[in-house]
Amino acid sequence: MFHTIGERLLADQLRTASPDRLGAYEAALPGARAAVLSRLWRGLVHDRLPWVVRHERAGDAVVLHLADGRRAHGPAPDPWDTRPSTTVVVLAGTAYHHPARLVRALRVPHGPEFAVELDNSTASLALSRTTPTPRDPPGNDWEWEQRVVDGHPYHPGCRSRPGFTAGEQLAYAPEHRPVVQLGLAATADALVVGDWPAHLREGRTVLVPVHPWQARHVLPDTPVRPGFPAHPLMSLRTLAPLAGGPHVKTALSARLTSSVRDISEHSVAHSVAVSAFLDRLARRLDGRLHITRTLAAASAGTADLAAVLRESPGAHADHEAGERVLPAAAFAGSPAAVLAFARLAGSVCLDLLDLGVALEAHGQNLLVIVDRAGDPVRLVYRDIADVRISPARLRRHRIAPPPLTGRPVTDDAGELRRKLFGSLITGTLGPLAGNAHTMRELLAALTRDLAHTDDVEALSTRPLPTKALTGMRLNPGRPGDAWTEVPNPLVGGIG
Repeated sequence: MFHTIGERLLADQLRTASPDRLGAYEAALPGARAAVLSRLWRGLVHDRLPWVVRHERAGDAVVLHLADGRRAHGPAPDPWDTRPSTTVVVLAGTAYHHPARLVRALRVPHGPEFAVELDNSTASLALSRTTPTPRDPPGNDWEWEQRVVDGHPYHPGCRSRPGFTAGEQLAYAPEHRPVVQLGLAATADALVVGDWPAHLREGRTVLVPVHPWQARHVLPDTPVRPGFPAHPLMSLRTLAPLAGGPHVKTALSARLTSSVRDISEHSVAHSVAVSAFLDRLARRLDGRLHITRTLAAASAGTADLAAVLRESPGAHADHEAGERVLPAAAFAGSPAAVLAFARLAGSVCLDLLDLGVALEAHGQNLLVIVDRAGDPVRLVYRDIADVRISPARLRRHRIAPPPLTGRPVTDDAGELRRKLFGSLITGTLGPLAGNAHTMRELLAALTRDLAHTDDVEALSTRPLPTKALTGMRLNPGRPGDAWTEVPNPLVGGIG
């Protein structure tokens, strides 16, 4: 049974694109509704929303007192819980099982638009779950990434893909394991940095890889010729060519979760230099961290037509010795591996923060090299676009800062910690822990052997920053990220 316009629309599209999936899609909808509703309720409870005047704990439930006098109540959410634990929220005496219907009923600013996104997220998540997981273990690094099905573990828009039909999701989304045919757009006046390869040139003309969705929906008047096939990775717009070699980050100008993704000319101009700087800095960490270097980047003068070529994470693994590159999500269900990863990631990221760089170490960016036994041995970090760099901290260690200006540069300790803690702790370790009690164990293990610094003190004793993902979507005009805090399990807060 389809409850909303979005669910029915995707079902109608499936009848044309893949009618044999319709039964599996309908069967997956109840679980998808609960998964998105759980993420939404977590945000309503923990984000600082101006129309929630106070919270009240009532046994195993929490009551939100709204500014208009109504009350909403549901289960008291563990901020680290990733299970679909919320199946109903009661608002003013009416029970809501669908996140989109709940948000419409709240009658808050930007609620109707957000409800459409939640409807899309629920339907798309159900569709994502219709592709069976192969029984055989992955044979390639990119196959591990394609097994991450449910998207962001805490974002209610975890699978929101507005503008993508059901057929386009099946054709382009990594969890469906398609092969995507990238196109090439010729431009004679592109900004190019790094060593742009010969097979993507014709004399002085640069051939910029273009995602087919982008070619159809954003660049319909731009001539795009056939390019080459590639496997989509976790971020959807980054792909691994079937022929091997560097991965391709395309300018797919679609809203995925919170942001409209593109590739700015500013980021292209600085990408190779910043990547080389981070690679040199990572070498100070005794081989524990590799940076997937940006090898080349090109922009045709618009954020809608650009591409970045960067090393494959697999280039840093010794495959002959049995090493593999995995997303951290692959450790779910293995407490020993999760603990080993937490210790490795904590030491690497806190050491790098002390040097002067805060990584955006969420599950898409921070990958793990494991040995033949499956034990974490090193880390690989990719996508330098949203790191934060502190010139003052670098100079304290007698390191010359890179020639960079703008948003990535800050000496504000709070901003640096929010960037790292809000990605590593909330984005990567939280989903692996799955609950506050396990999270306390991971944080204790992570901090136990670290040198005492102000950053480690903050991680050990203060509430933990996390992106206000629901709040950001209910205030879309606000630029940049919005933040909130959740209780730190190390200081007694586990709810």
